[in-house]
Amino acid sequence: MKRVVITGMGAITPLGNTVDTLWEGVLAGRSGAGPLTKFDASKFKTRFASEVKGFDPESFIEKKELRKYDLFTQYAIVSSEQALKDAGLVPSELSAEERYGIGVIWATGNGGIGTFEDQLKEFHAGDGTPRFNPFFIPKMITDIAAGVVSIRNGLHGPNYCTVAACASSNAAILNAFDTIRLGRAHTMVAGGSEAAITPSSVGGFNAAQALSKNNDNPQGASRPFDRDRDGFVMGEGAGALILEDLDHALARGAKIYAELVGGGMAADAYHLTGTPADGLGAALGMRAAIKEAGIAPEDVTYVNAHATSTGIGDLSELAGIKTVFGDHPVAVTGPKSMTGHLLGAAGAVESIISILSIVHNVIPATINTENLDEGVPEGLRIVTGKPSYEPVRYVLNNTFGFGGHTATSLFGKYEG
Repeated sequence: MKRVVITGMGAITPLGNTVDTLWEGVLAGRSGAGPLTKFDASKFKTRFASEVKGFDPESFIEKKELRKYDLFTQYAIVSSEQALKDAGLVPSELSAEERYGIGVIWATGNGGIGTFEDQLKEFHAGDGTPRFNPFFIPKMITDIAAGVVSIRNGLHGPNYCTVAACASSNAAILNAFDTIRLGRAHTMVAGGSEAAITPSSVGGFNAAQALSKNNDNPQGASRPFDRDRDGFVMGEGAGALILEDLDHALARGAKIYAELVGGGMAADAYHLTGTPADGLGAALGMRAAIKEAGIAPEDVTYVNAHATSTGIGDLSELAGIKTVFGDHPVAVTGPKSMTGHLLGAAGAVESIISILSIVHNVIPATINTENLDEGVPEGLRIVTGKPSYEPVRYVLNNTFGFGGHTATSLFGKYEG
């Protein structure tokens, strides 16, 4: 089976609009949360989010093109082109045959929800005559970001979208992993983007009792594993990875960040939005990833937890981790305490964090966790306060989504 390595990364996040600024923010323990600016949220139960700041799409995309793309697609364009550049891949300089072997699998949970809302508002504000923007459908549909990334770069390999709620971009990465291992492409652009900080999305998650209402302290609101947590903090942005056949990467002299060594996907088969107390789906996914990598649980340095700061979800995941690792004191950390929850883009952004932790031998800390929930299983090492600088060999990256979807990727230090 072909080995798959990571040769490029790109990011647009609430902590910064490059991989470097994302990583600097994570190491500094900075929260990206703040009062909502995208719409008037004065009458909403939750009036804050982790928004992307300072994003200037006109620096990357021609103005006449921008009107064709929803914000989630704009995030996809910029982050994926950052990743291609980071990998040293300039599509315009590649032969057609080379570009035939490069594909795109891009994820989102909500797609162009902002476009959808805007168009319906315009329709209902009129006289009922159906006057819709001709770009309405191609701006809104979830697969369009994958298509646009391929069109802009002339990439002719496998191209589609994965949708698995908050597990979407981890699923995209694992599908790209399999695509390369099966020989259907030598390089894949994989990741996800989300731009769902909109009235219907915030209002809907509020109605589902999922969002934190800690309006007086937005930066302290996402507090995974803490007994006082009251829900997740919505985020937005994108993460992009370049996955490459090891032989292909070596032949062109590419730098290699890490190796993707295994993955696991499963289902809770339990509830529309809830997770089982025993964390069964999570455990199945983690075990599958470890088995595929051919390592033992004791070889895993830490688990990059889904850890959304919801009461049931956090403890369910920790129960699954305890099932897999037993008495092994595996480290656990929750980056959403800083980035917020990027929904369908979370898996990709947290894959970047996982990979950089391997490169720099550091386990990022979970911030805002001051009083551990009494339900946290004994023996797990929740990293809080400050990052832990220590050798990092393997990292599991967990993602879970409404509908019971689970996806876990396993990254390892590259050794030639």
